[in-house]
Amino acid sequence: MADRSPRVLLLGPPGAGKGTQSGNIAEEYGVEHVTTGDALRANKDMETEYGTPREYMEAGDLVPDPVVNEIVEAALSDADGFVLDGYPRNRSQAEFLADVAELDAVVSLTVPREELVARLTGRRVCEDCGRNYHVDYDPPEQEGVCDDCGGALYQREDDTEEVVENRLEVFEENTRPVIEFYADREEFVEVDGDAAPDEVYERVRAAIDAADA
Repeated sequence: MADRSPRVLLLGPPGAGKGTQSGNIAEEYGVEHVTTGDALRANKDMETEYGTPREYMEAGDLVPDPVVNEIVEAALSDADGFVLDGYPRNRSQAEFLADVAELDAVVSLTVPREELVARLTGRRVCEDCGRNYHVDYDPPEQEGVCDDCGGALYQREDDTEEVVENRLEVFEENTRPVIEFYADREEFVEVDGDAAPDEVYERVRAAIDAADA
């Protein structure tokens, strides 16, 4: 890896901090931050054997694996290095990725379930400017009021405890096999994500740098 930028896959359940840590990796190593959603939006009119992503997205349907795979492959082929976040979501996608991209580090963030629930249910969003807060970790100066614009803060429907518990169950059912797919590989490392973001990033960075040793 020493002669090129790192290629990193970041895994973990909702609330583990993948978005935050992916952003840190992209900034420090100068690599592309590739997410499934961004890749689909950027290539929504790309023609595939199964149609375009736009057709599924506008209908509110899940984009089929073959379409997602083709879009992600295109995004990765243009990148010297990358951090991949939110893909693969199931074992078949992981098998496809193994055929089209060589990974230097597969970092799996682990966080206790009760902490994940606390992180996700505590999020509040400004209805005017969209800034995110957290009732425990990043509260506004005045409860329920945005520091930036004075807008009211609200809890998104997908941040309620019932929905959060369901999201975690879906992760266990669909994405846990992805972690098992990589678990025996040399590039796989588990990182304890139950700490402050800066501390977690130090652990993530150490795992990436170890892959270049």
